[in-house]
Amino acid sequence: MRKLFAVLYTALLFGANAASADVASLREGDMKKLVLSEATALPDVQVHDAAGMAHSLAQWEGQWVVLNFWATWCAPCRHEMPSLAALQTALPEVAVLPVATGRNSVEGVQAFFADTGVTNLPVLLDPKSELARKMGILGLPVTVIVNPQGMEVARLIGDADWNSAHAHAVLTALMAE
Repeated sequence: MRKLFAVLYTALLFGANAASADVASLREGDMKKLVLSEATALPDVQVHDAAGMAHSLAQWEGQWVVLNFWATWCAPCRHEMPSLAALQTALPEVAVLPVATGRNSVEGVQAFFADTGVTNLPVLLDPKSELARKMGILGLPVTVIVNPQGMEVARLIGDADWNSAHAHAVLTALMAE
């Protein structure tokens, strides 16, 4: 019986590593900056929407999430945000959640979205940077890929074209695992 478990465990281990290797091989373009990691639980910290309502990230469990930390004053974020909006349109099964961390007013976020042509993403705020701190976000932008179990599986530091063929290929491969 122990041998059977050892064989099954080894097969699962190699299968998981092969799947991760497949995703790793797809990292081209901006996705070369994406770091795959062991699944890590997210902290239980709430973010707030434009109406001031609190939301737990657990509310999005059951689906893949592209969790983007950004700020209205961040120049690379201004460049990146339209590609996140386009990703939401291209892959509607993925929840794209931009979280404005630090001192960002609702009005400022709405003006930023209007200036960059973003109409399909939620206004989410982390006003005291509590979520960002607990997730080890040290600069902006940072994007975290979260699996349906609510676990971080990858992280990209810096801006990226999230609507590129490379980003779509990586996300599609992750979702297929």
